[in-house]
Amino acid sequence: MASFEISEQVINLVNDCEKSCLEEFKKIDELCDYNSLKVLSAFHNNEVTESCFNSTTGYGYHDLGRDKIEHIFRDVLGAEDAIVRSQFISGSHALNVCFFGLLRPGDILLSISGKPYDTLDQVIGIKDNPSSLKSFGIRYEQIDLIDNDFDYESIKNFISNNKVKVIEIQRSKGYSTRKSLSLEKLAKVINMIKEIDSSIIVMVDNCYCEFVTKEEPTSVGADIIVGSLIKNLGGGIAPNGAYIAGRHDLIELCVERLTLPGEGREVGPTLGINKSLLQGIYMAPSVVAASLKTAILASKVLGDLGYEVDPKYNEERVDIVQNIIFKNSKKLIEFTRGIQQGSAIDSNALVEPGDMPGYEDQIIMASGSFTQGSSIELSCDGPLREPFVAYMQGSLTYPYGKIGLMKAVDRLIKEVN
Repeated sequence: MASFEISEQVINLVNDCEKSCLEEFKKIDELCDYNSLKVLSAFHNNEVTESCFNSTTGYGYHDLGRDKIEHIFRDVLGAEDAIVRSQFISGSHALNVCFFGLLRPGDILLSISGKPYDTLDQVIGIKDNPSSLKSFGIRYEQIDLIDNDFDYESIKNFISNNKVKVIEIQRSKGYSTRKSLSLEKLAKVINMIKEIDSSIIVMVDNCYCEFVTKEEPTSVGADIIVGSLIKNLGGGIAPNGAYIAGRHDLIELCVERLTLPGEGREVGPTLGINKSLLQGIYMAPSVVAASLKTAILASKVLGDLGYEVDPKYNEERVDIVQNIIFKNSKKLIEFTRGIQQGSAIDSNALVEPGDMPGYEDQIIMASGSFTQGSSIELSCDGPLREPFVAYMQGSLTYPYGKIGLMKAVDRLIKEVN
């Protein structure tokens, strides 16, 4: 490999680490084959044709391509129904729509995976906002995890003594150092919940987790799941959007909150996005596989350099996120700057910590991506707070991920040591 201003020390280190990862890479290739077959079968079963690329404007009535896309997502995610729209601004927006679609004044929303993403603080009312769930009389309660697993006894006691409408589970870790939640853990807690009160709606925030395993939370009893298209299922091609998938009756409630009661899913112009969404989910198994390989290599390299990493390179993975715990703000900043230097877009930018909407702490973020904020493309970010964790994720291809990692490690060594 040509050096491109990367030191021979770093090139040799990464190449040596790569050899140790080959067995893990083989597992990822097998997973990619499985999920690719699942996607292709959904395309065939729903008879996708070139006419599905057609665009609608205005109200978006009779958009056959939009309907096919939603059927494909439904089938791939193992759900009764799905809503997939570019009108969703982000995964957080889709979660907001889901909350307001399912909850009514006087209802209880219970999070059993601790506090959700910072971007939901004002949605829920953890931080005051006149448009929050709290302002509409919806009560929020929270049960934290214990040793990276659900607090089963506390959950059992709470739902036995309170009428809970929706239980929210965030699978990925967000800006925390806890482990992401596996399908096995989800299955155990959902079974317990349903045995106590089968009417409780279990909603799973599935962002960063799609195609990391062979199945999705719907296969273990989740009633409704939510995810972003500038993450896994957009395949790095979808320019924006999100999905909600699950029970048909719940999807109907959500889509009428996104559009308007009485019109629901019948409206919403696609404005030429159909081809990108179809190509995105078609490519998603391969892109997720590239992201996982990049994360595995990063874990091995940074672990060998003495940093605490989670997951370790040969541990089970639930999402595409790789934690690197620097315990030092300068190291976090310089590593993130190196990822930016190794990106295709804005590689000359020197990223700085700054304020971001929805976050309490300043955030350092590298995202030299073709789609603004895309985290299925190679990116790295983290809040400027102890223990100064870099959250690295994505890569459209493994070779680009490997080069980006080399750039980041090279800068870390040169600027900090």
